[in-house]
Amino acid sequence: MIRTVIFDMDGVVIDTEPIHRNAFFTHFGELGINVPDEMYATFLGSSTRNMYQRIKKAFGLSEEVEDLMNRKRELFNKQFDEDTSLDLLPGVRRLIEDLHQQGVQLLLASSASKATIARVFKRFELYPYFSHLISGEDFTESKPNPEIFNHAVALSQTPRNECIIIEDSTNGIAAAKAAGVYCIGYASEHSVLQDLGLADQVIHHFDELNAEKIKAITPQ
Repeated sequence: MIRTVIFDMDGVVIDTEPIHRNAFFTHFGELGINVPDEMYATFLGSSTRNMYQRIKKAFGLSEEVEDLMNRKRELFNKQFDEDTSLDLLPGVRRLIEDLHQQGVQLLLASSASKATIARVFKRFELYPYFSHLISGEDFTESKPNPEIFNHAVALSQTPRNECIIIEDSTNGIAAAKAAGVYCIGYASEHSVLQDLGLADQVIHHFDELNAEKIKAITPQ
């Protein structure tokens, strides 16, 4: 029986991907670089630090990675705070509440910064539902490296075969499987360039899931 669910955040709990994308591409414009959509798609699920390390190397940028990250964060925060229409993804609050009520432990393991996670959790009052919030900024390697999910499983104190991970990106799903955890892939409108083929199960809407169905999953 599944006792722990580990959620990714961007693209799974909340639809911040368009805001991240807009912030990144605004910044790319300021830097005078042209990042193709196909290249940008390979970054999804990675931490901002890891992404800018790769961008700096690929385009020979002179700016420090920390400065690049800070500028992107400024752009993101401004748009996040000004977007009054921003909401959780359809059906995900119902699922979170259902899992919580049924005694399933919830953890967040996101490549987002601690500041961004806090922004989301404060705005949408999600703190009561999650036992642990894990940020990718605390790890040397980013997804698809399984380090963040291995840490999440350890914190949960739940056997791996009693955990599942919900992810929406190629890198995130690869990290979940590398960690040896059953993975549900969420195919959103922003997952068009993402390969969800490694997922054990793919959903297109959170109405396809509930606590009863998740608890009954039996990972092989």
